[in-house]
Amino acid sequence: MPSDTSTSTTSTSLTPPTSGYRGLLRNREFAGLYAGFTLTVAASTLSGFALGTLVNQQTRSPFLTAVSMYGATFATVLGALTLMSVADGSRPRRTLVALQCVSLAGAAAQAVPGLPLAARFGLLLVVGFFQSLGTGTRMGLLAEVVPTSVYALARSLMNITSGGMAILGYAIGAALLRYLSSQEVFTASAVLTGVGLLVVATTVRERSIRLTRRPGLRQTWATNTALFSHSGQRALLLNLWVPNGLVVGCEALFISYAPEHAGALLAAGSAGMLLGDLAVGRLLTADGRRRCAFALRLLLAVPYLLFAVHPPIWATTAAVFIASAGFASTLPLQEQLLALTPDPVRGQVQGVESAGRMTWQGIGAAIAGGLAQYLTPGTAITAAAAVSVAVTVSSRRFVVRARAARVETAGAQAAPGR
Repeated sequence: MPSDTSTSTTSTSLTPPTSGYRGLLRNREFAGLYAGFTLTVAASTLSGFALGTLVNQQTRSPFLTAVSMYGATFATVLGALTLMSVADGSRPRRTLVALQCVSLAGAAAQAVPGLPLAARFGLLLVVGFFQSLGTGTRMGLLAEVVPTSVYALARSLMNITSGGMAILGYAIGAALLRYLSSQEVFTASAVLTGVGLLVVATTVRERSIRLTRRPGLRQTWATNTALFSHSGQRALLLNLWVPNGLVVGCEALFISYAPEHAGALLAAGSAGMLLGDLAVGRLLTADGRRRCAFALRLLLAVPYLLFAVHPPIWATTAAVFIASAGFASTLPLQEQLLALTPDPVRGQVQGVESAGRMTWQGIGAAIAGGLAQYLTPGTAITAAAAVSVAVTVSSRRFVVRARAARVETAGAQAAPGR
């Protein structure tokens, strides 16, 4: 097991340049973070699918079923607003291991037979809260484990894996539930979580560029205040959260729009997202990603405007596939946000970004679903996409003006610009 000491020096500047995904995976610490992340996503997907199935069987309520599968995203914003500063504590490896222990306890508790639904929902929110802190800690470590020049490549690989494991997890979950009970699938999820915990604990070491002040609610609020007071960061976060969230809201209406073809539309969206992340993260340089960022953000929503005229299903499927490649616009925006962030608070800022993005996915689904209550699903999809385009266009000048000048945050001195 790696030494649990905070005196270790960061390896970011010492790690030799990597070449592609294979080069990244030769970095032992990145491989450990990546494997732990992969297992965490797989476990979360299995657990979510099992819980949704269980709730549907017991309540026959579409609303409760949807909340059971996606309600944890609303708990992530609580982590961003309260204790996200723990992501930048002096011992990030120990913090990540402890947070994964909480996730393991939550997954194991879901496997208890006969647990009341109220308790299951409570566990869902608690685990979602701590998972948001774990995401911030993991991404803070990622920015220190790999060189800045390949940070987008590393995030691209993780994005691809997240999407792929979500698809695989739902497919495997559906197959397992034909032969196993929900409790047994929960047990499988707990085992995957435990393996991910062991992988991280045995591969990742402590870092050194950390806060000297004790993290907590005051420190979290101070850093968040500094983050949102900077126009560059506000513009980047707005473009990372709102356009994506509204497009996820479009996807949430596929079942209502075309029940018999919803599977094909969702599969097309997942395939387009994976292809976009692969192409943008692997084939483009940092300058190329920056130049394409605005076009990618437009690509994310514009094809959904076709839903206004109810084209043939092959056309809507193609539109969804093309549009989903635009999700790769997060990569250049995340790079720019990293460049604007002082080293000692990188974990918190990236945790806030991730938590806000997940929360806006839930908000986008709620907005689109609410519109569909009064409009047709196709009209609601078109309206959500139009607002996404409007946000992207109206905020473009603020993104362009953002400069890589670090923000002063409470408890951390701004480091020289990269």
